[in-house]
Amino acid sequence: MVTSALFFLFAGFAIACAISLVYHKNPLYSAISLVGVLISLACIYVTLAAPFIAAVQILIYAGAIMVLVVFVIMLLNLDEDKPVVNRLPHLYAIGGILGLVLLAQTFFIFYAVHRAPKQAVNTDETVGKTLSIGAGMYTEYLLPVEIVGILLLMAVVGAVILARRLEYPQLELVVDNELERRDEGELEDEFRIRL
Repeated sequence: MVTSALFFLFAGFAIACAISLVYHKNPLYSAISLVGVLISLACIYVTLAAPFIAAVQILIYAGAIMVLVVFVIMLLNLDEDKPVVNRLPHLYAIGGILGLVLLAQTFFIFYAVHRAPKQAVNTDETVGKTLSIGAGMYTEYLLPVEIVGILLLMAVVGAVILARRLEYPQLELVVDNELERRDEGELEDEFRIRL
């Protein structure tokens, strides 16, 4: 009974934050509402006895990803003074139809779950526990975990290489400006200032 009450409490908070996310015109307020949605989802995961997924939800999505989203929003410096022009009014009808389809799917899943036979829960199973997830990751799924690690390493190395390539013309410009300022063109081939 308490679990159902907590589920409806956190689900209601998630729905309220999601409506706030769509409603606000300021993208920073929308990002804060998205953090509320992600935190309430983490609380729902805790009520479903999945603490590892809840911790990952908080640390990665509500923490790191949302910091990046807020950073990009502040970096873009969106002006609120510009009038919003509604260029695609037909999208409201498409969105309404897709919303009705989603609502029908929700009711169908609710109906199917209540029609399914009830099965006893085995409390000895450790599905969703941190220990069983770690054991599975480093025994049965070791190769995919290693492949993902190598892919992430390649992405980091690629980002560093791209960032250095973007800064290289700026370094050349600094050296050229410094040589012109000193009026020492004969030192261009000296090893200390060669790029």
